[in-house]
Amino acid sequence: MLGVGGGIAAYKACEVLRGLTESGHDVRVVPTEAALNFVGAATFEALSGHPVHTGVFTEVPEVQHVRVGREADLVLVVPATADLLARAAHGLANDLLTSTLLTARCPVAFFPAMHTEMWEHPATRDNVALLRSRGVIVTEPDSGRLTGKDTGKGRLADPQEIVDLARLLLAEPRALPRDLEGLRVVISAGGTREPLDPVRYLGNRSSGKQGYALARVAAQRGAEVTLVAAHTVALPDPAGVDVRHVSTAAELRTAVHEAAKQADVVVMAAAVADFRPANRADYKIKKSDDQPDPVISLDRNPDILAELVQNRLPGQIIVGFAAETGDERGSVLDHARVKFRRKGSDLLVVNAVGEGKAFEVEDNAGWLLSADGAERPIPLGSKAQLAAAMWDSVVALTKR
Repeated sequence: MLGVGGGIAAYKACEVLRGLTESGHDVRVVPTEAALNFVGAATFEALSGHPVHTGVFTEVPEVQHVRVGREADLVLVVPATADLLARAAHGLANDLLTSTLLTARCPVAFFPAMHTEMWEHPATRDNVALLRSRGVIVTEPDSGRLTGKDTGKGRLADPQEIVDLARLLLAEPRALPRDLEGLRVVISAGGTREPLDPVRYLGNRSSGKQGYALARVAAQRGAEVTLVAAHTVALPDPAGVDVRHVSTAAELRTAVHEAAKQADVVVMAAAVADFRPANRADYKIKKSDDQPDPVISLDRNPDILAELVQNRLPGQIIVGFAAETGDERGSVLDHARVKFRRKGSDLLVVNAVGEGKAFEVEDNAGWLLSADGAERPIPLGSKAQLAAAMWDSVVALTKR
């Protein structure tokens, strides 16, 4: 069920609805009366294939607020206004949406959108805390442009982010507990680029999607997240995350080390180039029939993960990622085990890479290696599911 509150961000609920239906889900839209001032019922009906009502006195024999609440596998409220959060927190049931919220026994997730002053008001903060104490998911809003010329925290999360989190909750209903509150987390993501000349570079196929999923899930589980992102321009910044964009391995190294000075957990998910050109040309290198082909000499980049382990703060948890392929010397896991011993991190997430695997795809699978010798397989699922599995292991480490 997709509940829609009466805020200007209601138009983005259409993108969420389309994303869910195109991925195969059957969605029933239940807007508030105020929401229909922003998006007409016909739009929601056309995109969902279901009739749209706002009150409990339509289709009375079906007792809609009970039927819809009982049948739903997941309830999303997009956008969740301050008024709607207040009504939900105090159990008011004066329309179809709020009545349905009282009958739902599946996971319920609110995605807030309002002006900063409203989000930060003590009444709203109390209502959010009350809902969360009951096991309801109230996500952190994004920061950015609001209505008019205003900017600040309170912007609705990107529609694709909402769809990704919905997919996670449908697969793992308990994937977003608030168990990372109080932790400061640093995550690296994406692939670095090492310039050859003003046009060309050495790089890799990393899209940054896994690192962004790690940041997104951590923020919604309550962590204070800094994301150091290398070349992920196609991805919207995750809601509630401090994003710092870099390009080269050297820039990523500087940014991660600086952020790690205040971090409880550091996750190196970026695909950092192992080598960089020894010399960068100031001009575009040209091919010529009367000149020999250029020879490119490479220098080794520093091992950032190993440096983090060597310089770690007391109690700091460090997680590495390893993208591996098997060869004549051993399997993916064989190579990963050697790397894990050499790096010395607390956890290592291992991905088998290749055509259609790990890089530039929506889903991921792998293994999670722990310093105590445990090896946990992570079955194929969304990258948010892998992120949730990794954070479960991090939480377990914090309790030792």
